[in-house]
Amino acid sequence: MRRHGSGQQDPVALSVVANRLVTIAEAMGEALVRSAFSPNIKQRRDCSTGVFDAGGELIAQAEHIPLHLGSMLGVVEAVLARYPREALRAGDAFVANDPYLGGGTHLPDVTVVTPCFYHGGLAGFVANVAHHTDIGARTPGGISGDARSIDEEGVRLEPSRLATAEGLCEEVVELFASRCRMPEHRRLDLMGQLAANSVGLGQFEELLAEYGQERLRRATGAILEATERRVRAAVGRVPDGVYEAEDEMEGVVGEGMLRIRVLVEVAGERLGLDFSGSGPPSRGAINVPRNALLATVYYAMKACLDPEAPSNAGLHRAVDVSVPEHSVLNARPPAAVGARTDTCQHVAGRIVEAFSKAMPGRLPAPGNDASTAVVFSGLDPRSKEEYVYVEAVAGGAGGGPEEDGLDGVQVHVTNTANLPVECLEHAFPLVVERYEFVPDSGGPGEFRGGLGLRRDIRAVGHEAVFSAHGDRHRRPARGAEGGLPGRCGAYLVSPETEDEERVSSKVSGVRLRPGTVLRVETPGGGGYGDPGARERERVLAELRDGLVSPAAARDVFGVSVDEDAEGPTV
Repeated sequence: MRRHGSGQQDPVALSVVANRLVTIAEAMGEALVRSAFSPNIKQRRDCSTGVFDAGGELIAQAEHIPLHLGSMLGVVEAVLARYPREALRAGDAFVANDPYLGGGTHLPDVTVVTPCFYHGGLAGFVANVAHHTDIGARTPGGISGDARSIDEEGVRLEPSRLATAEGLCEEVVELFASRCRMPEHRRLDLMGQLAANSVGLGQFEELLAEYGQERLRRATGAILEATERRVRAAVGRVPDGVYEAEDEMEGVVGEGMLRIRVLVEVAGERLGLDFSGSGPPSRGAINVPRNALLATVYYAMKACLDPEAPSNAGLHRAVDVSVPEHSVLNARPPAAVGARTDTCQHVAGRIVEAFSKAMPGRLPAPGNDASTAVVFSGLDPRSKEEYVYVEAVAGGAGGGPEEDGLDGVQVHVTNTANLPVECLEHAFPLVVERYEFVPDSGGPGEFRGGLGLRRDIRAVGHEAVFSAHGDRHRRPARGAEGGLPGRCGAYLVSPETEDEERVSSKVSGVRLRPGTVLRVETPGGGGYGDPGARERERVLAELRDGLVSPAAARDVFGVSVDEDAEGPTV
């Protein structure tokens, strides 16, 4: 690799290597989506992939689910801690999910790690994580917000050999699959994860053959250093100071609200995040393992400071994170963690809010900052077998300084796709009777917050069980720079009937009689800027599309309308 000046490597060559590494991670992701069996991985793409060096540092990550980085980082580290380097062999693959014993962040996220060798020496790892729709928890799906202990949340896997050069370790697969609902699905998804790593391994070996291990090691080291310099330079452009943001999220029933607080400290090119003042551990499942917190911090840093910065360990070196020992953000066994996504969404939102005080006019208002993860389960009357349907339903993003927030999107650390209605109804004994934006749910502003979604799901021919975790059912996303709050979300049994019942944002075991409808409404994002400054043409267009009601147009945006046969006019 050509060098420029004293000790400097050719930046063009480094760019080529960096992009090759990202291509490997992306190819693994596509292979995993194609190879998996469950709709949650195949259609919703609830999975992530990465490439690591021989020391376990991230050198490339595909643009999938930011929160999944925590599991991959932790499991690679746990494999190296449990298995001496000299004990690793070509053909090995390892599996783990345990947050306390295996580096995971919650049990449904199962991580598979495969070491890569070159001329007999360890050269790095490829890894992927996939969200399995059931993990043998007390409550189907293993993500109910009101679990009280990690032991209720499913099968716990410490780092274990899943395969060797001789083939699959069947006893490990059987130990895992037999303890889960739909064991054949679990087996097939694991095989898809192994296949995806094989794709990455082959391409990594090609890169090693082209560059050699030592040249590639020097190149990846230089790439990480360049990323660190780039991110620290971005920090240096932020005015020195301490910037604070806090909000409250909903605990389990009887627990009240829990505070999430962050102090962003900038001094030159040094960045520190301090979460002192955040709430104590929760009795429910919203506690956050450290690796999940770190993944959230890395995402929020990148989003606020330099969205185009590479996702690798160089970015991680550019921040110091401080978390109190006794905190909802520092889970300790046996705390439940299955619903940690809602808390991480709040953490990301508060980091963005804090940075917005340092960089006014550049960042959006708070989004829905929730996961809204729902689970339906029961006995499928068609196959007479148990099923588990899991989905995180999107909500509204915050309005920005120049544009409205996006409607019905995943925000921050989740990035999964919508499961199409056709796929849902084909795979599960459920019917989606309504799927639409919730009018007026986005916070009013010159640039309004994104709208939440409404999804009415009916259980057909069987009794279903509903479990979920979400947030912003009681406290909406606030606006920014004069913008107004978005609307709260809700879970409603038998909506718009005399039997309508609202259930908690963190709930499990809600029994739905055959034919019962469960409505999921997701929160909207906060508005940005004075609603009175909103362009009337935008208000009129949204009136015609049914996204804003005539009452809101009149009372909030100051636009009076006449309803005629042609539609509303100013």
